[in-house]
Amino acid sequence: MKDRLYQSVLKRHLAVERQMALVAGPRQVGKTTLCRGLSTHYLNWDNIDHRRLLLKGPVAVADYLGIDQLSQQRPVAVFDELHKHARWKTFIKGLFDTYEERIQIMVTGSARLDVFRRGGDSLMGRYFLYRMHPLSVAECVHTEPPGDSVVRPPQALAESEWNALWEHGGFPEPFLRREKRFSRRWRALRQELLMKEDTRDVARVEDLGALEVFGAILAEHSGQQLVYANLAREVGVSVDTIRRWLDLLERLYYGFRLRPWFRNVSRSLRKEPKWYLRDWSGLVDEGPRVETFIACHLLKAVEGWTDLGLGVFELRYIRDKEKREVDFVVIRDRKPWFLVEVKTSDENLSSTLSRMQQQIKAEHAFQCVFDGSYVEADCFRERRPIVVPARTLLSQLL
Repeated sequence: MKDRLYQSVLKRHLAVERQMALVAGPRQVGKTTLCRGLSTHYLNWDNIDHRRLLLKGPVAVADYLGIDQLSQQRPVAVFDELHKHARWKTFIKGLFDTYEERIQIMVTGSARLDVFRRGGDSLMGRYFLYRMHPLSVAECVHTEPPGDSVVRPPQALAESEWNALWEHGGFPEPFLRREKRFSRRWRALRQELLMKEDTRDVARVEDLGALEVFGAILAEHSGQQLVYANLAREVGVSVDTIRRWLDLLERLYYGFRLRPWFRNVSRSLRKEPKWYLRDWSGLVDEGPRVETFIACHLLKAVEGWTDLGLGVFELRYIRDKEKREVDFVVIRDRKPWFLVEVKTSDENLSSTLSRMQQQIKAEHAFQCVFDGSYVEADCFRERRPIVVPARTLLSQLL
């Protein structure tokens, strides 16, 4: 197994934090493998014997874990896919409150655990959330979390690693196998399991066939703005159904929406979100694939920095009514921090990038060129709009 950034993050958590670790992320991103490697006990809701034990409640589970027996260290228990338990919050709260000083707990799930905390957050103060992402450029060269400076010095990634990320994606199994046939089959199986099995576990969807069609349409729309009325007509369902299905597919980490940033942007658009898949490797057209590749890297960075307590970060985009657009803006503690305009190979600096930086007063503005050769220079030393290679910028993130 390739060393992961999250291994260092979770080891530190277990060493210094009293709270539970909630580890959420897409199916097959490596959550179970990683957490089992750090644990002494593993219980999976999808295992019928484990489920019977979990349904007996915290006392029965504590007895199974042997927390009253002498040992060199506290038991580290992993509860996998626990969100499928209708009363999972009540169960885990009872276990933590009763045995906090005698057990360490990690909870993993392939549906967004933060979504399942709606309404009367009974776990308040009892957990830290870690959102796990596929491998990225930065994680291929750094496996330790960043310091307080957030961004790191640039570091070159081997050409073979860069090509593997681009062609096979960042999910560990296809990335490590690096076989085209395997990657195609892996993507098809993952898509089928997500659309049929995972949706059944999380929500009641009456027309799975229409949902599959919707998923295929969304794959073709990666990097585009979503117009719900148009999607509803294309799929043959209501606008409310489209909104509900988008929420569901986001919860299952199929993709994510970015909303526009409009503060200090004259004549900005405020409603239309953009959509991106979480796996760029299956996209055929180069333009959307490049933009999705960058989007996934930026999302991993902003969510990771937030989860590590380095600040509150968001990823947005900018578009005004004259259709001038900057692909991404990273917000740090409610203020624009840096802009990113994505280009495949064009190194002529975008005038829109400069204009938007002046308007929103972001510290940095990068025209990120995917095909650009790596440069051993810190992008974040520059305050003026500048053309930067993707290989350099992404190596400085997470």
